Amino acid sequence: MYKSKSLNFSIIIVKLCKFLRENGGTGYDLSKQLIRFGTSIGANIEEAQNAEIH
Repeated sequence: MYKSKSLNFSIIIVKLCKFLRENGGTGYDLSKQLIRFGTSIGANIEEAQNAEIH
C-alpha cells in the first residue's frame, strides 16, 4: 500500500520538477531540492520495512 502511494507521489514530484526546470527562474533551484525530498520517501519506507523484518 505505502509503496504504491510513494511511487505515485514520486512520479508527481518528478513531473513537477521537470515543469519547474523547463520554466527556468528560481524554479530550477527549488526543483533540485524537491526531487531529493520527493524521491527519498520510497527509500525511507523500504528501509523501515526491512528493519521490521530483521
